[in-house]
Amino acid sequence: MTAATGSPADRPARHAVGIDLGTSHTVVAHVPLDGSAADIALLPIPQRISVAEVQAQPLLPSVRYQAAPQELGDAWRAPWPPLDATEEAPAAIGRWARELGAAVPARLVASAKSWLSHPGVDRTAPILPWGAPEGVEKVSPLAASASYLAHVKAAWDAGHPGAPLHRQAVVLTVPASFDEGARTLTLEAARLAGLPAVQLLEEPKAAFHDWLVLQGDALAAGLAESRLVLVVDVGGGTTDLTLIRVEPSPGGLPTLTRTAVGEHLMLGGDNMDLALAHQLEPQFSAGAGERLPAARFAQLVQRCRLAKEQLLAAAAPESATVTLLGGGSRLLAQARSATLTRAQVLQCVVEGFLPPARLTDAPARRQGALRGLGLPYPADAAISRHLAQFLSRHADGELPDTVLLNGGVFHAHALAERLTQLLGQWRGSPVRVLHNPHPDWAVARGAAAHGLAQYQSNRPQRHSGQALAAPKTIVPRIGGGAARSYWLVLPGKAGAAPQGVCLLPRGTEEGARLTLAGRRFALQLGQPVRFALVARSQGQAQAGQIAPLQGEGWVELPPLSTVLPAPEGRATARAEVQLQACMSEVGVLELRCIDAQDAARSWLLPFAVRGAAAGPHPEEEEGTGRQQAQAIALIERIFGNQAQQVAPKEVRQLRAALEKTLGARESWGLPLLRALFDALLERARRRRRTAEHERAWFNLAGWCLRPGVGAELDGWRIGQVWQLHAQSLGHAGEAANWTEWWVFWRRVAAGLGEEQQMQLLESVAGCMQKTVQRGQGKAAWGSYDDMLRLFAAMEAVPWQYRQEMGQWMLARLKRPGEPPQTWWAIGRLAARVPLAANAHKVMPPEAAQEFLGAALAQDWRKNEHALFAAVQIARMTGDRARDLPDALRALVLDRMRAAHAPARWTAMVEQVTDMDAEDQRRSLGDSLPPGLVLVG
Repeated sequence: MTAATGSPADRPARHAVGIDLGTSHTVVAHVPLDGSAADIALLPIPQRISVAEVQAQPLLPSVRYQAAPQELGDAWRAPWPPLDATEEAPAAIGRWARELGAAVPARLVASAKSWLSHPGVDRTAPILPWGAPEGVEKVSPLAASASYLAHVKAAWDAGHPGAPLHRQAVVLTVPASFDEGARTLTLEAARLAGLPAVQLLEEPKAAFHDWLVLQGDALAAGLAESRLVLVVDVGGGTTDLTLIRVEPSPGGLPTLTRTAVGEHLMLGGDNMDLALAHQLEPQFSAGAGERLPAARFAQLVQRCRLAKEQLLAAAAPESATVTLLGGGSRLLAQARSATLTRAQVLQCVVEGFLPPARLTDAPARRQGALRGLGLPYPADAAISRHLAQFLSRHADGELPDTVLLNGGVFHAHALAERLTQLLGQWRGSPVRVLHNPHPDWAVARGAAAHGLAQYQSNRPQRHSGQALAAPKTIVPRIGGGAARSYWLVLPGKAGAAPQGVCLLPRGTEEGARLTLAGRRFALQLGQPVRFALVARSQGQAQAGQIAPLQGEGWVELPPLSTVLPAPEGRATARAEVQLQACMSEVGVLELRCIDAQDAARSWLLPFAVRGAAAGPHPEEEEGTGRQQAQAIALIERIFGNQAQQVAPKEVRQLRAALEKTLGARESWGLPLLRALFDALLERARRRRRTAEHERAWFNLAGWCLRPGVGAELDGWRIGQVWQLHAQSLGHAGEAANWTEWWVFWRRVAAGLGEEQQMQLLESVAGCMQKTVQRGQGKAAWGSYDDMLRLFAAMEAVPWQYRQEMGQWMLARLKRPGEPPQTWWAIGRLAARVPLAANAHKVMPPEAAQEFLGAALAQDWRKNEHALFAAVQIARMTGDRARDLPDALRALVLDRMRAAHAPARWTAMVEQVTDMDAEDQRRSLGDSLPPGLVLVG
């Protein structure tokens, strides 16, 4: 026998490793690549279970505890320090972290996987633990996910020094419903953990693959009576639905084809814990109808989770005690307890999440009660109604005859029984239930089995004498290819249904590259480009087919947005390209532009995953093509390369000329606005020709880029205009130019990042102070009111700075003559719902109460500005980390009714509701482009 040579990093893979990076737990299974499915084993993962003990366990809780300095001593360093943890910001991962977090939930990072799939937040920003108080070090959902994978890698490498994990065939599972943004971030988390080459596998397919390998030689017989298998995978954070068609083959293994996957459904064990906590909350709250503070409620949710797991386990007791500890030095003295019975849990879980439903039922759209932890849970928590809608859309009249249930919640026999009863009622005869002996780790085992089967089917067959060595694992591959068809949205006219061209049909196999040979596109180089994409898991299409994007089931994907480099020596260029789409081997859509004249030249387009979800489909207003060209010609006349004999009056009237061509500026749609801004940006260096030119440029540019977000590539545009901040004004002696300068930055402030807003804050604060000291409404730096409004618009600034500025404003309100805009600014500074920033930037409720108290001291019948400020500060979000105490909101509501406040304002304080266009305009200080709605 020849010994292996070279370093471990140079040696080929020896194991297939499946990693189930779950919302609640992380599980790892592995198998030698020269072995069989019978050799699949779980990896015991060393983790600290107490301050004094490290123990290897098959389940690693996917939680992270962000400890205070010195809180954990040196215990956090073993068995190995968590990724990104430091002496000043120690952390723990796994079971001990979960125990620590049960006592101090404000330091517990949980459900990172759910946050990783939440497109409404910046998933790369440090926002977790959600709602944590000042002093708690935060991490991003991406970093938290990476830290769990890094822990797994360290555990594997410690036990396999000759076969490091990054050299193995690693299969990482994701929900089938994860979009391209969430999948891309999952791959990025793996890369940050030191695993640059992993393959993604959908979790329902992995669970079914595990069942297949467990059948061994009896597989064909085991599926002989099945034609359509439904896989229901209910994890900690999601419910995943998948249909797999079975076609028997006489004398051989059946053909398996995945035919449908469900939409992303953030319903799982976390929601059940939340429902139980809502049920028990009245027994712990201070008074009737009052809600627990965010930290106490989070602790209650964790306690309910432990009780639920205990009461749904085999041989479970009839009841469990749920105890909430007190705070401070009276931790035990102030503890309170309640009893949760097994019957209560079953009633809540079964009737709340799997109530009786008809096949024709659809999920309710009204927001239910499952709120409070910051995540966008669905309005209807009834999995049964979501399942009915899924089957109605995808089963094509044929309902599944077989079901595989996966996930720890199905340890509860009552849940499994209810689900199978519903399926039997819908199809008119009982469904067959495939036995899943280990629903907690079937996904990890199936991922390892998938990796093994893929390796053994792809490797070159080796000679053994004159015979060929056959693969040891024979399991039919689950075909079906891409779960969705992917479409590029084509520009259309306003009022008409948008059209799209199919890039990748549903069912396209992984690795297959499809070039739209009959379609050519013009690609701009050196300028921002955006590709809006949608996907659909229904219907069939051909690559290159153009069709209206009508009907149900269309899901917007994160856009493909970038600036592609122009040829050397040229600022911009235009290339004619063909599009090539591929579902990559790692399980992510790739889109490439190939030069039609030189096939060796191509550009890979990246998904935008840092910010919010994809914006609206690009549309062209009716008849604006010619008018837009005329408008740009007007801009060129004023700011063009050739200096023209333009009178100052013509410069001042540029806006009026544009409105004469395009209509009132309030009617300009988002695509037109950004086209005009891009024209202005291209000519920005000529804005300083005269003071009039400078004022006109900033006035129009701010209007056309407002509010700085909402259109793809706005981030790129903001990056370009930010360079102007350092250049300042060319005509700084003109107070009117300073006014346009401050208005411009206020209009685009929503697009500025924290660092940019901090720099802007420094400049505006200095000018405000000088203006106040001079005692003038207008000074050399422009209007005090405009500076005040700009400051209030900077929502990305840390809340402590906004609190300090708000206190300065409160002091000024005690003086006569302070303008009413000061109340508007205070409302923005302490608002519960930011108009554009992520929710983690909101001022904590404890700090906001100071400003609400000042507003309450006003007579709201005479001071509507103070009333609206109170509405913004007391507005209900459903997120306990942001909401004011119930008693305080009740006081605000009483005062509002006495002041005969508008009903829509009362509703904003009384319940979770959207802000209408008029109030958005009042809050923003400007109108929004037609069709654009901010997060508030």
